[in-house]
Amino acid sequence: MASVRAVLIDIDGVLTVSWRPLPGAVEALREIRAAGLGVVLLTNTTSRTRASIAGALTSAGFAVGPDDILTAPAVTAAYLADRAPGARCSLLNSGDIAEDLAGVTVLDPSDADAVPDVVVVGGAGAAFDYAALNRAFGHLQRGARLVAMHRNLYWRTDQGLQLDSGAFLLGLEAAARTEAEVTGKPSRAFFEAALAHLGVRAEEALMVGDDIESDVLAAQRAGLTGVLVRTGKYLPETEQEASGRPDRVVGSFADVPALLASPGPG
Repeated sequence: MASVRAVLIDIDGVLTVSWRPLPGAVEALREIRAAGLGVVLLTNTTSRTRASIAGALTSAGFAVGPDDILTAPAVTAAYLADRAPGARCSLLNSGDIAEDLAGVTVLDPSDADAVPDVVVVGGAGAAFDYAALNRAFGHLQRGARLVAMHRNLYWRTDQGLQLDSGAFLLGLEAAARTEAEVTGKPSRAFFEAALAHLGVRAEEALMVGDDIESDVLAAQRAGLTGVLVRTGKYLPETEQEASGRPDRVVGSFADVPALLASPGPG
């Protein structure tokens, strides 16, 4: 695949599960870098900042830094600055991501009199209790916009599949009769931001992910080559029932260097 100049890589379920490296992933990333290819890690993870993610990956053996990582919160901050400058935001998220939301006005959830312009939904966790969801529902009924960092239904941990915020987002949209503006994957803007970061065209890049819809098919719609790995949240039935077919399917990220070394489309 001589035309490939860069590789976009999902983290959770592709490189790691619960921040532990998957077999062969550290070595595969090292091979890809040694081949001179550009690399950026794209993640819908909303519980950690880019610096925290880089630290966790470095501890796991991956040679990466914060500048190699593009997160849904960071893209959301840029989106809000462009589409809703100065907006007051109510944040529904588990984890501290304030560093990646620089410039965003986040209201104190304990201030009952604060009226947000935007409800921002991040990643699910303990913060997604009834009171928080009902408070967000109230804001939406009063006219607040709904912005979601992603709409993943679940993700893979060392305890198995766990519900993510997309499952709750569906309920908020239906109850409030609105549709979320999505900033992370599968948003086309997320992939375009990664391509701009690397300075390559869509046809010169691969996207490697374990979510066939949000990672792979969304990247293909943006003009990239999509590579689905059979790790992480991958399930045979989701591949069979998907809205399209991935360009490539491999067993794991460890197989990607060999795919890149192949002479043609295969």
